[in-house]
Amino acid sequence: MSEERGAIALSECSGPFDLQSTVESGQSYLWDRADGRMYDQSAVYGGDHWYETVVRVDGAPAVVRVRQVDDRLEWESSIDPVPVLRERLRLDDDLPAIRAATPDDDLIERAFDAYWGMRLVDDPAFPCLVSFICSAQMRVARIHGMQRELERAFGTTVEFDGRTYRAYPTAEQLAAATEEELRDLGLGYRAPYVLATARMVADGEAHPEEAVGLDYADARESLTRFVGVGDKVADCVLLFALDYLEAVPLDTWIRTTIEEYYPECDRGNYADTSRAIREAFGGEFAGYAQTYVFHYLR
Repeated sequence: MSEERGAIALSECSGPFDLQSTVESGQSYLWDRADGRMYDQSAVYGGDHWYETVVRVDGAPAVVRVRQVDDRLEWESSIDPVPVLRERLRLDDDLPAIRAATPDDDLIERAFDAYWGMRLVDDPAFPCLVSFICSAQMRVARIHGMQRELERAFGTTVEFDGRTYRAYPTAEQLAAATEEELRDLGLGYRAPYVLATARMVADGEAHPEEAVGLDYADARESLTRFVGVGDKVADCVLLFALDYLEAVPLDTWIRTTIEEYYPECDRGNYADTSRAIREAFGGEFAGYAQTYVFHYLR
């Protein structure tokens, strides 16, 4: 594939942008860092690291490499990746307006100040779904590693700039795997969940994007049809792939945050606690506040 280079002027974005925070904050497991230190907590924060992913445009996989240098986002790819980057990294979100819509809360303000410029991601729904099925009881680095193993074992090969990359496997590619193969990749008890979910999508029984357009509660319920998906995983997919910016996944970190900072929001069950913390985080953009707080406290 021929290589093209270009840049996006960050002055064209609505507010600041921070690439590293956006792709290394536990939202997405579809990117990798060229220096091999993705989600390495010992790595120095900041710098102009290259991040890489394989996207699908009209069904064909293509490599996209991107790094942030001063006031621009430099890219290398075999396609024009600007529309994809604008979508995946939510470059058109009006970040100052979103911040202004969140409550005047000390913890939220400290989180915004610490990682100002971090955007939510907008990942493809199926890879996001599988990633968060794999997330149970796992650190972000381990979740990321699992996705790389799935790519290496089942993803389509893509050649770019003298290197070989792997696309994230399609539902059909994962559905053709065996449970033993998935367990051998380290998925453990999550293996049958991933396999069953992939087969549901590949067979046309259900697709995560069918939740789009439903009321929030119905959308979350729609996603729990998939094997291994409870309310928390469903909320992750709603927030990081399906544009439900009010979603607040109640993972261990956010539950601890509720216990320490917002005890009045603990209502004893997921649905009511979720509703209360969404209100405390400002409603419409509660997922943004949650992601900043999650990254800040983690």
